[in-house]
Amino acid sequence: MLIGYARVSKIDQQDTRAQVKALKEGGCKRIFEESASGGRWDRPELHRALDQLREGDILVVWKLDRLSRSLKDLLHILEKIAEADAGFRSITEHVDTTTPAGRMMLQMLGAFAEFERSMVRERTRMGLQAARERGRTGGRKAKLKPNQVAEILHMVNSGNKTARLKQHVYLDCIVRAFRDSYHRPVLSESPLLVDTQMRNFLLL
Repeated sequence: MLIGYARVSKIDQQDTRAQVKALKEGGCKRIFEESASGGRWDRPELHRALDQLREGDILVVWKLDRLSRSLKDLLHILEKIAEADAGFRSITEHVDTTTPAGRMMLQMLGAFAEFERSMVRERTRMGLQAARERGRTGGRKAKLKPNQVAEILHMVNSGNKTARLKQHVYLDCIVRAFRDSYHRPVLSESPLLVDTQMRNFLLL
């Protein structure tokens, strides 16, 4: 059975009539319609269409970008279709995974997706390296000033614990101060796993 899927973006303020007409002319017996962004995965009608697929069925769309605007998500959806032993067809681009040419196109999309992921990783690595060379580090801006960190370390090492400090400083900030100062891993989610000084300070 041919199952159609029609989508328009909420921003476009359009309707699916043109797509539905093309899908019906293409032989679709059942059509799922929705208004949602193509970059979102949580699309109820898309999931209903995928759940409806049975062996030998074909999911049909008017254009590839109606299924997804993300190459990664598009491949993920196509994998879901393949797991159901179903096929996929795009009317405009003439992509049909039930044919050898369509399966070749799918493999090419996978290769492009892998190339895109590699390029993103390389750009990210180079960006981080350039930032480090400029003296910049990633992560959120520190909540504690250097003098506050020094005060916390001094108080913990001297065994001095005050309610005022515990009320005004987040637990993970204190743990991070110790981690950065002593260069050892600290699990802020489990204070009982830290060293004796930290445990006494944080839990009393």
